[in-house]
Amino acid sequence: MESDRLYRIKKEDLGKLKELLTECFAHDPLYCKLIPDEEMRERLLPEIFECDMEELSETCEIYADSPELNGIIVIDDESEPYNPLQCYLVEAFASLKTDGYLIKEDPSLKTFFNFYLGRDYLNSRWTDELHQEERLHIVYLAVRPTMQNHGISARMLEEAMSYAREHKLMISLETHNEKNVGYYEHFGFRIFRILEKHFDLKQYCMVLDM
Repeated sequence: MESDRLYRIKKEDLGKLKELLTECFAHDPLYCKLIPDEEMRERLLPEIFECDMEELSETCEIYADSPELNGIIVIDDESEPYNPLQCYLVEAFASLKTDGYLIKEDPSLKTFFNFYLGRDYLNSRWTDELHQEERLHIVYLAVRPTMQNHGISARMLEEAMSYAREHKLMISLETHNEKNVGYYEHFGFRIFRILEKHFDLKQYCMVLDM
């Protein structure tokens, strides 16, 4: 996806981006289940998102609302050609690095085991069921809590929708927060399926057909 109305993240922004995501997902249902201890979650999330951003900066397009980084959208354009081996290596390296952080912070391996059990919540393999490669997948859409209700997420989402409409692409995403479902439905998304494995946690898998 290309956009000249959003700010494209640069390598020097990755530190700020890690802080933004940590702030946005500190109380997210998924991470509260995976890392129940609040103090450990506070320590681990920056490390986890650092690994995520290093991986996603290699494989996805990352945009912010502005250079101030009050909100971000991470897009995986499935319609673009890619190198499977490179993607596998980047993902494997990020996974190993994340596992190292989990074990370092919790040598009991309880947190590591939680992430193992919750692996289906942490990937987007459900999209294989769509059998649709002409598609954008929204990996993250997040706005700083103090800047919510200012139309930032809507502006970023509408930019992705405009691009998808122009190129006749489906959009897919998932959320673990039931409160977000109505928000996405407002834009025309529908629930494709609800994934529920372990932790008494639901993943709402949603799509928007263009």
